[in-house]
Amino acid sequence: MYQQDVLLRSGVERQFEIIGEAPGRLFKLAPELSSHMPDAPRIIAFRNVLIHGYATISNKLVWSVVSDDLPALTVAVDALLQGE
Repeated sequence: MYQQDVLLRSGVERQFEIIGEAPGRLFKLAPELSSHMPDAPRIIAFRNVLIHGYATISNKLVWSVVSDDLPALTVAVDALLQGE
């Protein structure tokens, strides 16, 4: 379904663009928080691929990030928000 639905793909990619922008802005304001998100450079790099690499975006890669990486990111962000 993901690969066939242009609107769904566009929405997922847009949300990852927003997610990828957040760590860079956060760490400029509070650099000490960067140690709580060791995957931040990968998150930012993925955002950059989505923003600048339109011709090379792999639907398979995006979906694997949704299914494999997003759950762990959610846990890390929740922990940050809880002050853990």
